[in-house]
Amino acid sequence: MVIESEKRELLADLELARSRTEALIGLLTEDQLDVPYHPGVNPPLWEMGHSAFFYEVFVLHLLDGTPSYDPAMDDLWDSFHVEHRDRWRRDLFPGREATLRYFNTIYDRVAARIQNNTLTDNDRYLYRYAIYHQNMHIESLIWCRQAVGYPAPVTEPCNRLAPGEGVTGDADIPAGRWVIGMPGASERFAAEDFAFDAEKPRFEVNLPAFSISRTLVTNRAFMAFIDDEGYKRPELWSFGGRKWLATEQDVSLVYGVAEPMLRTPVHPLYWRWHEGQWQERVFDQWWAPEPEAPVTHVCYWEAEAFCRWAGRRLPTEYEWEVAALGNRPGEPFRRYPWGNAAPDALRADMDARAMARHPVSDYPAGDSPFGCRQMIGSVWEWTSNEFLPYDGFRVDMYPFMSTLQFATHKVTRGGSCATSSSLIRGTYRQAYLPFRRDVYTGFRTCSS
Repeated sequence: MVIESEKRELLADLELARSRTEALIGLLTEDQLDVPYHPGVNPPLWEMGHSAFFYEVFVLHLLDGTPSYDPAMDDLWDSFHVEHRDRWRRDLFPGREATLRYFNTIYDRVAARIQNNTLTDNDRYLYRYAIYHQNMHIESLIWCRQAVGYPAPVTEPCNRLAPGEGVTGDADIPAGRWVIGMPGASERFAAEDFAFDAEKPRFEVNLPAFSISRTLVTNRAFMAFIDDEGYKRPELWSFGGRKWLATEQDVSLVYGVAEPMLRTPVHPLYWRWHEGQWQERVFDQWWAPEPEAPVTHVCYWEAEAFCRWAGRRLPTEYEWEVAALGNRPGEPFRRYPWGNAAPDALRADMDARAMARHPVSDYPAGDSPFGCRQMIGSVWEWTSNEFLPYDGFRVDMYPFMSTLQFATHKVTRGGSCATSSSLIRGTYRQAYLPFRRDVYTGFRTCSS
């Protein structure tokens, strides 16, 4: 009975990944499928084909030696064999119907394999890996819609389900010894402890006491930074930040401009000053920024400069994880700030519901043991760390999940409003280049 329950859960997760991908692509017109080139996104049909290819390679071929659906397409769906710009060449790739047929054929084969075969530890691991990989691409499909100004994804209605009282100030975290990360490679097949290689192996660390904001930095606070000419004050910006200010390239996709234009940033991406007030583009609509919602689509350099302006600093990734989870040696391990129950709409803004438009005081049911709010969902939170492997790191079955980002990217934590709730946990480490701000990134601060 336990095995059958596991199979039902896997099949449900697989079907949800399939249906969400189809929903994000299915209503796009033929013209909308041809998104303008942007270095941070992929064409929607390529995302669909690549996701099916990943199941082919890492489930069907690895477990059964199943031959390719179309060997001639393998290199084109493989992200490490096709140049990023070439993914826009419609002459190289099949159209909507052929791609959808390939996508559904592979999903049906994987579903049948789950249903008809014994679940081994290796099977569980590979199924989870491929499903979670698919959910990463669901998030990238959502930020692609935002980047090009398409209508918002069709999701369940999002009322303000989890309002909270105003919460301010810092949480004081005591000095001590803390547990960081997930189990090591030898334990990787525990279903409830699934983790990617960058989260492993689990270890202990001593940290001095520190204080961290209970909430994310808000639009209102960031407006004060802008009003105080924060973008124009070199003393607030590090060398990397000043270089970014001087060389930032903006692709104004919403206006159909496909070539980069040099422009000195003076506000978060997708903001504009219009008729005497700030406006924020949310998909294809311009709205006034919600003052108490988290500031979104800011890069590492902007977060760093804000902190210097405010007399604060970004947390380290260890400080962030301790504030979020509070795991201590010898105590029951928490995967989420609230415990081990899966994220839901009362605890976190995820699954493209509220799109980070709710106040930072909302979702009190998702508080961490120290009273920090919205540490899961809403925005990926910048930390001060470079993305590096933990001691004892062992590469996973997909060698490029983490290794290509080491030493060049910054660590973000916590997931975002566009992240799938099935994917995230408090130990999850996401890596972004410090100039990225097309993704749903924000931050919270620590006292200096």
